[in-house]
Amino acid sequence: MSDRQPEETLRDGNLKATLWRNEGENGPYFNVTIAKTYKDNHGKYQDTNSFSGTDLLRVSEISRQAYTRSSELRRDHYQSLDRGDRKAQSRESASGAFEQETGRPRGRGRAYSR
Repeated sequence: MSDRQPEETLRDGNLKATLWRNEGENGPYFNVTIAKTYKDNHGKYQDTNSFSGTDLLRVSEISRQAYTRSSELRRDHYQSLDRGDRKAQSRESASGAFEQETGRPRGRGRAYSR
């Protein structure tokens, strides 16, 4: 089992949405797992990803909350960066992707006339 900790867990009764932070080329992004907690025959708590029809409205609501929270976390990350650093990172990332795809460095565009 992984030692990785979730960024945050949202709850609504026995439903939970767990936000997992990942790092990408353009900064953090979040995956979400949604589960329902129940007590098994031995009194041990378990999670399931199976929901009844009566759970679905609550699942949609906790999904909306997870979407909103992941957007807030991404926004908070970018606001903490200096605006100039973010632009430089974006330019470097775009140039690197172009070079990787084409095998040549990105230069200034040329104007072509028709």
